This record gives sequence, C-alpha cells and structure tokens, in this order.
Amino acid sequence: MVYLAGFHWVWLIVSLLLGLAMGWIAVVHRGRGVSKPTARWLSALVLALIVAAFMHVVPGRFGYWLDLGLVMLGVYLAGCAAGSWLREGVVSRQAASGGSTEHSGETL
Repeated sequence: MVYLAGFHWVWLIVSLLLGLAMGWIAVVHRGRGVSKPTARWLSALVLALIVAAFMHVVPGRFGYWLDLGLVMLGVYLAGCAAGSWLREGVVSRQAASGGSTEHSGETL
C-alpha cells in the first residue's frame, strides 16, 4: 500500500482534487441520486471488490490495478465528502450572516 501511495502520489492527489471539486459542486447542484436498489447493488459490488483485493483473488497486473483503483476511489470519496462539507460550511455561514449581495435600491 505504501508503494502505491509513493509511486502514484500524483494520481492520488488528482483524485483528491477531483473529489473536492465534485463535492463542492454537489452542494450547489442537487441532481437526482441513484435509487436505493442501485445504491445497494453498487455497495455490494464495491464490498466484493474490497474483499477480493484483501484476499488476493486477482493476481498480477490486474490485482495491482484493482488495488490502485480502490485506493483512488477511497481518496476520491474522501475528497467528495471534504468538498461537500467545506461548501456547506461556506453557504451556511453566508446565510447566517445575511450574506445577501443585493443592494437596497439606493443609488450611488
């Protein structure tokens, strides 16, 4: 795992930054999410991939790619959570302070 982080640190940073950006945008644009059955299916798929990675079911190059993909997915999801949390904090702080940028109709 340390080898993956040491050798692919640029890709992990790109995954983190992309996750931060998508998390920041997700608070602003609330699109339709996936349905509950689809979310369960995706969760089961990711869990099965994690179990396969820990048990070394996939050998060689494809196992290496599986490990790298799971690490990048985890970093991306952490970035999404952090970006969403940061944006929520900024928006709620502006709303609490009355951060309206509209003028009261006065002319300068």
